[in-house]
Amino acid sequence: MNFERLEKNITDNIKEAQLKIGFDNKPVSFNYMLSSLSHLLGEKLDFEQAEEILKDFSEYFCDHLGGISSERIKNGFCITVPEKGGAYVNGLDGYDFITEFVEAVRRHGTTIPEILDIFRKYGEITVKKVKSEEFDCLVFFNDGKPEEYFYCLADEGGHVSYHRFIKEDYFDFGFQEDSE
Repeated sequence: MNFERLEKNITDNIKEAQLKIGFDNKPVSFNYMLSSLSHLLGEKLDFEQAEEILKDFSEYFCDHLGGISSERIKNGFCITVPEKGGAYVNGLDGYDFITEFVEAVRRHGTTIPEILDIFRKYGEITVKKVKSEEFDCLVFFNDGKPEEYFYCLADEGGHVSYHRFIKEDYFDFGFQEDSE
């Protein structure tokens, strides 16, 4: 089983949370839908298979993430990474884009064009209008670098908000792009 993409997603989510709320040396938990775990692990899983794989994942990455724990929830699993994993991620480099992005989103008055300039600073991007009450546009890096995530941005009148998805989850949710 290739755990690389799941590990990257968990570390990316921890780093994003640390940038938003700070590093507090406490366990951190994230909910993963079963379909998301299937996408990240590259194979269709049922709940029992996912439970076994998450046990293997915990053992495999125990040295640097600590022994993660997982608990079944309605549509997936709550994965908890102990303090050791948060401290490990806090010391990682290579998060320049998300650091600059989160800092810009935090500022009142930042506009979507300013956010898009940050994306362009780090690579070639695609921007699409989205037909949604929640989002104004979708943006992602064409080559998946420095990140493979799809960002849905919304202008909330003086404040930009966002949701970040893996590509497969974005398409699973069925967001419609504007044809204009």
